[in-house]
Amino acid sequence: MSKGLVVALSGGVGGAKLALGLSRVLPADELLVVANTGDDFEHLGLSICPDIDTLTYVLAGLDNPVTGWGRRDETWSFMETISALGGEDWFRLGDRDLALHVERTKRLASGQSLSQVTGDVCRRLGVGPRVLPMSDDRVRTRVRSDEGWIDFQDYFVRQQCRPVVRQLAFTGAADARPQPEVMAALNGGNVRAVVICPSNPFISVEPILSVPGLRAAIDNCGAPVVAVSPIVAGRAVKGPTAKMMQELGLAVSSATVAGRYGDLLDGYIVDAADSGDIRTRLHVAPTLMTTLEDREALARTVLAFAHSLT
Repeated sequence: MSKGLVVALSGGVGGAKLALGLSRVLPADELLVVANTGDDFEHLGLSICPDIDTLTYVLAGLDNPVTGWGRRDETWSFMETISALGGEDWFRLGDRDLALHVERTKRLASGQSLSQVTGDVCRRLGVGPRVLPMSDDRVRTRVRSDEGWIDFQDYFVRQQCRPVVRQLAFTGAADARPQPEVMAALNGGNVRAVVICPSNPFISVEPILSVPGLRAAIDNCGAPVVAVSPIVAGRAVKGPTAKMMQELGLAVSSATVAGRYGDLLDGYIVDAADSGDIRTRLHVAPTLMTTLEDREALARTVLAFAHSLT
């Protein structure tokens, strides 16, 4: 199989599973993971980057295998004390996790970019592949419900996805600049595949593609773009994808997700239960990733399929 850089676009839990698989079958210097930052927000005076942190912990082997987010072997003294003091405890920050948010907030305030902070944290935690934000500029996903506009984490965590989703917006995206190293990689002529991980297309992948210049750079990088569907048998593997699709008046199917990406895709990997009417090159393979072996197997399938499209 040809050498070259694999660029993976990822949100949180689902995307991180495939990113881990890719990291285990590729040399570290051949994988670049571009993380969604539309979920980022400020809480308790701290800068929180949920998708970057999930990717970092998963790739470092520090993730919580039960929740899929946060760190394993976590303790909760901070949250217990915040709650006892009447503070906001709806977004849970474990004691180990808290250290990262405190350090990130301090470094950002000192003038470091989010990319610099993320790169240094990854190096210190032993992450081999590069993990970069889609932009160092502020982009925030907002949800319009029947009660009006709310911040994404309010919808997702505090209200547990209960509000009906009427519209999504990525505040700040129109003025955001794509992360320079990501653009240099895409424009460098050495990309062998772009992989859209099985993340929520609306709130994980579309914020990345909404940053001016990124979608065009992916489209023009000269490498096949392959997506993995987050839908299996008409249901989302993880998170509110299916609920969002229904509320936005869309059919819950792999075909609908492919339609969101449109002509950006050269190939699409779906589970056997979801091969339907999809207008792009299809590859049918098991896409549920319950074990480490599943993650590695799907990563190999993605790379082989991309190679066949070259």
